[in-house]
Amino acid sequence: PTAAEAAEFIDRSEAELLDLVIDAERAAWVQANFITHDTQEIAAAAGEKLLGRSVELAQEAARYDDLELPYDVRRRIDLLKLGLTLPAPGDADKTGELTRITTELEAMYGTGKYCPDGATGDDCLDLLELERILAESRDPDELLMAWTGWRTISPPMRPLYRRMVELANEGARELGYSDLGVMWRSKYDMEPDAFAAELERLWGQVQPLYTALHCYVRAELQEQYGADVVPSGEPIPAHLLGNMWAQSWANVFELVAPASADPGYDLTRILRDQQIDPLAMVRQGEAFFSSLGFEPLPDTFWERSLFVKPEDREVVCHASAWDVDQVNDLRIKMCIQQTAEDFQTIHHELGHNYYQRAYNELPFLYRNSANDGFHEALGDTVALSVTPPYLVEIGYLDEEPPADKDLGLLLRDALDKVAFLPFGLLIDQWRWGVFSGEISPEEYNQAWWDLREKYQGVTAPVARSEAHFDPGAKYHIPGNTPYMRYFLAHILEFDFHRALCAAAGFEGPLNRCTIYGSDEAGEKLQQMMAMGASRPWPEALEAITGSPQMDASAILEYFAPLGTWLDEQNQGRQCGW
Repeated sequence: PTAAEAAEFIDRSEAELLDLVIDAERAAWVQANFITHDTQEIAAAAGEKLLGRSVELAQEAARYDDLELPYDVRRRIDLLKLGLTLPAPGDADKTGELTRITTELEAMYGTGKYCPDGATGDDCLDLLELERILAESRDPDELLMAWTGWRTISPPMRPLYRRMVELANEGARELGYSDLGVMWRSKYDMEPDAFAAELERLWGQVQPLYTALHCYVRAELQEQYGADVVPSGEPIPAHLLGNMWAQSWANVFELVAPASADPGYDLTRILRDQQIDPLAMVRQGEAFFSSLGFEPLPDTFWERSLFVKPEDREVVCHASAWDVDQVNDLRIKMCIQQTAEDFQTIHHELGHNYYQRAYNELPFLYRNSANDGFHEALGDTVALSVTPPYLVEIGYLDEEPPADKDLGLLLRDALDKVAFLPFGLLIDQWRWGVFSGEISPEEYNQAWWDLREKYQGVTAPVARSEAHFDPGAKYHIPGNTPYMRYFLAHILEFDFHRALCAAAGFEGPLNRCTIYGSDEAGEKLQQMMAMGASRPWPEALEAITGSPQMDASAILEYFAPLGTWLDEQNQGRQCGW
């Protein structure tokens, strides 16, 4: 192969993939908005066609690995290969086996139900019902039933998962990687081991804040449930934290919030009292971006998006942002309700749309974020600007509540965002160990709980053994969705927010900053977003923060008032585990 052949190959591959992606996006949009057997079949067929061709082209791309190539040719070829999450072996029979396994694993998770005491049919509980119990119940026995019940769905996944790892590792080796974990870590413009070390550095920055939050929450839960259930100085039993995986603790806010937790306003009530309907909420989100200097959304956005749940059919209500033609057919799909959460989510989803539009003239393989954490981080960054000063600016609030009202908001956010950080880190750490063989199939579950205790300070509420497969009870494991993007996004959103607030000339507590109305912040955002995936992510990061290195200290600065308060509350307590 020659450099000229490589350039022709990648140009041809991009054109072919673009057509396949558009077909798959259109089919997926229809399926999500008109859920029927036929639309699911059509969407699955389009997705399978795209995946199959992506695998073939990635395997072809490996022919050019040893060539000296121009930067843009080499980068796009690497992105083509690394775009695969689960590379299939070249052997057609093994490819078919891998496809069947992944389909079966997803189905086992999606159809999973717990049937207590021999119950059948409608008496069995699905994930939504079990999650509701964990979120709302304060009966430890009922919480334990829901927690252990959901984990009865995953043991049958174990042999399938083991075989899937073998096949995917074989596919990764055929593409030139020693195992699938190395391939996943190679997506981050640095050596795989260096990337792993960078994650540990970032975790080290935020660990003291997490430990303080853990210490405070454990003491409050001990007040609720007693020291025999929540012992001092020990990991927190996982079923008591309000979430099936203890990845967010927001549902126990009412148990741990101090009397001074009232933020001084209720955005949900404001939206309803002022009769700000879903469409007006989206218009306000667009106005946020217009205030930064961005062009209005295209007319087709308003014609083709889904804003409210239709009365005549079922739709996928999970909020998402779409770029159907990969150019300017931007849409969001939400079942918007007049709530503070949905108002923030609108700003988040529109962040994706404006990012998508910013890079829409780049070559197809560059039409993505700088790394997979950037897209989510950008949406979350924008949502951080939904602050009391912003609500005053747009006429939703008459005046800002005093700063001492921030404690409740900061604690609620920390129970969601800070509590998530170690969980976001360990999911892929477990998988990387499995893919490399460092974690053998005979110790899948023990290694999982070792990591849960090490990073989260969370323990299983009852004895677990290798007869269980608790990793499989989290969708992203059987669903084969890499998870490190979420850890990165939680770090980056605060890094972005601090830099944009500085560009906007804001002075004051970081949690009070909004970049609304700042052309300077808008210019920095546009500069970074327009790069897409065309340059290594440290360059995109430098465009917005001035540094090529991620810095988690912005989290500490944002939550500084809460951190001081937590330290005061934890005086005399035995923190850590």
